[in-house]
Amino acid sequence: MMATNGKEACGLNGDVSSNGSSDVFTNKSRSFVVNGAATEALPHSKLQNGGAGRDERFTFSSEPTIEDIRRMQAEFTDERNWNQFHQPRNLLLAMVGEVGEVAELFQWRGEVAEGLPDWTESEREHLAHELSDVMIYLVELAEKCHVDLPQAVLRKMALNRQKYPASKVHGSAKKYTEYKD
Repeated sequence: MMATNGKEACGLNGDVSSNGSSDVFTNKSRSFVVNGAATEALPHSKLQNGGAGRDERFTFSSEPTIEDIRRMQAEFTDERNWNQFHQPRNLLLAMVGEVGEVAELFQWRGEVAEGLPDWTESEREHLAHELSDVMIYLVELAEKCHVDLPQAVLRKMALNRQKYPASKVHGSAKKYTEYKD
């Protein structure tokens, strides 16, 4: 469960909007119900629906964007006067707690196959909730630290490409410091 001050739980489960209404977040031409089903079905890959072959990759829906998520959480926090509890250290510790909750879902299962074919729908939904909590805290932490997360990812991927050139590391799990030129 995502907690803010040890006493109250929070998450994107209602009372959030960017258009002044309750329970709905509007972005461009799409509306999303934050505490329930989407008002418009989001596109899903065949893997999300369980019908793709091995060659097809899972894809995320295009909305909401990271900025949309940042805005929704900022509004949610502002409406509850929780910014006093949402300082970087607190957000980091809360995120680590949520990562622990994700780890708990995998604990004692051994290896888990991609797509979680042996998981029940309820288990998958529980995982989705916990991963969402991690992402919400990550995005809010980046906001509070003034880190433009999408741009930081682009810079980090460029660094990773330099540290791990495909021609050197293909099929290997070694750390970049272990490769010889």
